Amino acid sequence: MTDTTQTPPVRHKPRPFVDLLISIVIPSLILMKLSGEARLGPDGALVLALAFPLGWGAFELLKYRKFNFVALLGLVSVMLTGGIGLLHLDNQWLAIKEAAIPGLIGIAVLVSTRTRYPLIRTLLFNKTVLNVDKIHDRLEQGGHTERFESRLMLATYWLSGTFFFSSAMNYILAKWIVTSPAGSEAFNDELGRMTLLSYPMIAIPSMIMLMAIFYYLWRTIHGLTGLKLEEIMANVEADKKP
Repeated sequence: MTDTTQTPPVRHKPRPFVDLLISIVIPSLILMKLSGEARLGPDGALVLALAFPLGWGAFELLKYRKFNFVALLGLVSVMLTGGIGLLHLDNQWLAIKEAAIPGLIGIAVLVSTRTRYPLIRTLLFNKTVLNVDKIHDRLEQGGHTERFESRLMLATYWLSGTFFFSSAMNYILAKWIVTSPAGSEAFNDELGRMTLLSYPMIAIPSMIMLMAIFYYLWRTIHGLTGLKLEEIMANVEADKKP
């Protein structure tokens, strides 16, 4: 007899410490410690270092079978970094690449405000994070929909600003640290140090900005609808269901 039961889709659970270890710490250590000619050499160390974030990102995308625009850009960024190092291109291209990825996302966030699908709804105001249907019902009941949309637009501008901040900082950090020719041992060492420093200097401030935007959204929703935090958050509502 054929088994007609279907395996439920695997739910993605954020693992920030695993992401940090595989995408930043391990590749940085490989670049700084294994790039010498007596070990893997500059090219070998670069390939091994890039294999970790590239493999992890591909695994996440394949396992959860869900298109993630930001994750895809991350994979493209890793491959471009590898291409710059292995082809021994001018390291000016590294600074341009580091600035281009978040800069493109920031532009996309702004452009999306002119479409039916603003990206802030994909990144923050979506059904996996918030109880969107209940929020919209309460907004319509109170006649606050238009007021909420104007505040959501303001949050969108702030969101694009976080990506432009990341873009500028990425460029400055790359120009400041990576000064050796691509393909050299020194280039790999500098690339590793840049990757490590990017977390406290760029990722953490950007995360704080995103948390501030999310707090602004929560205060706006609470003020216009009267909903409590546990009623606004999607996962909390789902966990209460039998």
